[in-house]
Amino acid sequence: MLAVENLEVVYNDVILVLRGTSLEVGDGRIVALLGANGAGKTTTLRAISGLLEVHEGEVTKGDVLLDGERITHLDPAERVRRGISQVMEGRRVFAEMTVDDNLRAGAYANPSGFKRSYDRVMSLFPRLAERRTSTAGYLSGGEQQMLAIGRALMQDPKLLILDEPSLGLAPLLVQEVRDIITEINQQGTSVLLIEQNATMALSIAHHGYIMETGKMVMDGTPAKLLKDEDVKEFYLGVHATGERKSFREVKHYRRRKRWLS
Repeated sequence: MLAVENLEVVYNDVILVLRGTSLEVGDGRIVALLGANGAGKTTTLRAISGLLEVHEGEVTKGDVLLDGERITHLDPAERVRRGISQVMEGRRVFAEMTVDDNLRAGAYANPSGFKRSYDRVMSLFPRLAERRTSTAGYLSGGEQQMLAIGRALMQDPKLLILDEPSLGLAPLLVQEVRDIITEINQQGTSVLLIEQNATMALSIAHHGYIMETGKMVMDGTPAKLLKDEDVKEFYLGVHATGERKSFREVKHYRRRKRWLS
């Protein structure tokens, strides 16, 4: 499915952000990419979806492959046609358009499959079915997140990329989004999930990667990552003694010394 191989990305010709990043997403798999703010997660997504140029970024080394074919320098629209859909952080719905119009916009590269994709979205998100004629800007935060995911699914993607889908949502809605991601995957769509909510992400992922300052510092099965003391301390907020740590303690910078030395 997707392979990112030894990727280096530079912004504005001078700022090196990714430093030999590699990851894989297999067919029918959910892969979680975890990391603190500034680790390079969003840059990795831009390299996969083709949006680096918009942000003055450039791949200077390495490749992105989809089903064995090099897509590193294809434009974003062509990558969508080949089966990659991304839900950006912050939902980014068309606020002045209705739910239905947002979904129609999402199917621009899949006109022949519109009805099947539309029926799938309505089945996954009954709340959207109830609000099809509502203006997207008046939906709740949770409903807008559902709409953003639904719009991405209108392309009938092979790979769905989700950037912080639980951000700003209440705990009950986080659980609902988690269950929806699982169902989407069970229907045959591979998922690359970028999350700061490590507990949620690792509860549904088949494999996980941890990123720090542009490098992958650890990867493995969720069971392996959840047993690791660094992961528990820095991403789950649990000290080696089993005690819950404070935010200040969790953000302590000595993880750089332990993981990147």
